[in-house]
Amino acid sequence: MPPPLAPSKPEPILFATAARGTEGAVRDELRDLGFRGVRADRGGVHFGRSLDEGYRACLELRTALRVLYRLSSFDAPTGEALYEGVAAIDWSPWITPSHTLAVRAVSHGSALTHSQFVAQKTKDAIVDQLRARLGTRPSVDLDDPDVTLFVHLARDRATVYLDVSGGSLHRRGWRARAGEAPIKESLAAAILRLSGWDRRRPLLDPLCGSGTIAIEAALWSRSIAPGLSRERFGFERWACHDEATARRAAELREQVEAKITPGVTAIRGSDVDADAIALACDNAVAAGVRVDFQRGSVRDLVAEGEPGMVVTNPPYGERIGATDELYRDMAKAFIRMRGWRVAILAGTPAIGRAMRRRPDMEHTVFNGDIECRLLVYDMP
Repeated sequence: MPPPLAPSKPEPILFATAARGTEGAVRDELRDLGFRGVRADRGGVHFGRSLDEGYRACLELRTALRVLYRLSSFDAPTGEALYEGVAAIDWSPWITPSHTLAVRAVSHGSALTHSQFVAQKTKDAIVDQLRARLGTRPSVDLDDPDVTLFVHLARDRATVYLDVSGGSLHRRGWRARAGEAPIKESLAAAILRLSGWDRRRPLLDPLCGSGTIAIEAALWSRSIAPGLSRERFGFERWACHDEATARRAAELREQVEAKITPGVTAIRGSDVDADAIALACDNAVAAGVRVDFQRGSVRDLVAEGEPGMVVTNPPYGERIGATDELYRDMAKAFIRMRGWRVAILAGTPAIGRAMRRRPDMEHTVFNGDIECRLLVYDMP
């Protein structure tokens, strides 16, 4: 039998991981979605007091990378202490010998400094327990495991998590193809939120590439939950996933689908690359949203209709070549957008210099390993 779906606990038992710098966006999204016990931390946000909330979070969260369920926390100053702490957990609700598993680990400020050793000790404790009870053990599969575990070791204290989502939530399922250096869908959703976009103002991405920012905006404006396009989540492969939990997951999916609204916000994207526009159009169709994608240069950008927002991720030379001339032309175009708000994910200081004024708001976020600034300007 699976554990109860809604065990009451005073402390949050779930953790939504986030790209560095986007923890505030994840926190605000969780609060907007009505989750309990929301508290931001380094690398993510604590929330929730039931697995039921974890299931819903997998469906609805746009800005997070994973949803983790905290199984246990204990002191682990040595390998033996780590082994004993993991072995004290009852693994039978989650894993059987017929399941595959993978263990990921990180260590900060602890005597056990090697993450691979921590992962190995954790795996050993799990398989030894199951072998002793059942006479056989599960196998390890690092590519597509049924159960993924995360061990976070900080100051000699270990916290063991189950991956509820089963893979990164940025993989929505609609982006079959992407252009060069695509931004992750979860990061696009985070910068939309950090930019202050209200889902009603017209939105334009004039350097749209394969369309990720504009498509994420269209999905958010219609309250189309990103997890609806996912075939299966991690919790659906656990040993305790039975008919009752499958019915509950289906009910949650129906409740989330009922929130979808008709599209009314004007959302556009443009790019000088015709192939990128073709990709963007295909991706929008796959995502089930309508976005006006057209070929055009940012140099020719003009303000049309009611003032709205520009949200964009221009090339910054790490994977796609960019020039100071492009940044100067881009800045000139944005200055012409009187009454608009402009949010630029800048991976190089050259972009800020080209704007020639201080941003009205600024956030430090990481696009993978690249430290960026989200520069937000209200054009007079």
